Amino acid sequence: MAEIETEAAPLLKEIFNRDRLEHFARETVAVHPDFDGARFLTLASIGLDDLSIMQRLRQIAVVYHDVLPGGFATNLEILRALAPRINHGFASMVLSEYVALYGQDHFDLSMDALAFFTRFGSSEFAVRHFLLKDLARTLKVMERWSRDDNEHVRRLSSEGCRPRLPWSFQLKDLISDPSPVAPILENLRSDASLYVRKSVANHLNDITKDHPAWVFDKIADWPKDDPRTSWIMKQALRTLIKKGDARALHFFGAGHKAEVTVDSFSVTPSSLKLGGAVKIAVRLISTASASQKLVIDYAVHYVKKAGGTSKKVFKWKEVTLGRGETCDLAISRAIRDFTTRVHYAGRHSVELIVNGEVLADCAFELTT
Repeated sequence: MAEIETEAAPLLKEIFNRDRLEHFARETVAVHPDFDGARFLTLASIGLDDLSIMQRLRQIAVVYHDVLPGGFATNLEILRALAPRINHGFASMVLSEYVALYGQDHFDLSMDALAFFTRFGSSEFAVRHFLLKDLARTLKVMERWSRDDNEHVRRLSSEGCRPRLPWSFQLKDLISDPSPVAPILENLRSDASLYVRKSVANHLNDITKDHPAWVFDKIADWPKDDPRTSWIMKQALRTLIKKGDARALHFFGAGHKAEVTVDSFSVTPSSLKLGGAVKIAVRLISTASASQKLVIDYAVHYVKKAGGTSKKVFKWKEVTLGRGETCDLAISRAIRDFTTRVHYAGRHSVELIVNGEVLADCAFELTT
């Protein structure tokens, strides 16, 4: 049976819809009866339909500041009581956003609050404001977080200081020099939590885009025989592997030229309408005299609005083939619009990539 590959849409702004605002108001009144829920709903609903998800998140945090009764420390106690009652993890990020906006002059109190709130969602966006203001002081706290008993706090120590965290501003100082985060990544290199390991891998993958040599030097002495660490290293180098980077491929024993015959490579159907799916299939036969490791990927050249194409490489399979052995692979890829990709009519080339080298290509015609 062919493997089915799907893409998940990103979080949508309707996380912060009218029902969610009513939930916020109701639960805040429950922990603080003097809270003016009606005023909160009126202010938080202003222009809601025209706001993005991050704009909605910030607006709600600002409205909390306007409606809550006290100063930062007093309001923080109310929000701490509210945190366990919020019914959606991403929605709870409103609380850490409040800290980012109004806690800059209360560093210790804010750091404690972010470590608390991250247990219910994440404080990854909020802590970046403190990194921007005082990088060294904030990283010192985050290094301590990397040794915390709670996996959410440990994950925050890595995720919050990713230089290119999606949906947030870049940390230019860490893009220029990633060395200040080295102790954090070192502490987490074999973390027991997959949730944390994914963050470490993504963090390192971010750094490979600007300082690949730094990443190779960092992981050179990490134990490959530790499955947790090995998983992080492989995921960290995924962008370089997709690009066919020789050093990344060599790191995992696939730096050699693939000794294979492409017995068949097909994309079916050859023509389809938007909303359908294509099946990509290949048969490889090893021509090597000994076993060899193969990193097999495929690339789709998506047609752009202006008529050109944009190449996107997808991971497929890693296999080890003995002399004369055959490998058959098939995968189905949906061709439909996502929030992250819009398709346009035209010829879409599909390439087979083995150990960083394009060995075959096909194409399909898309009509919309």
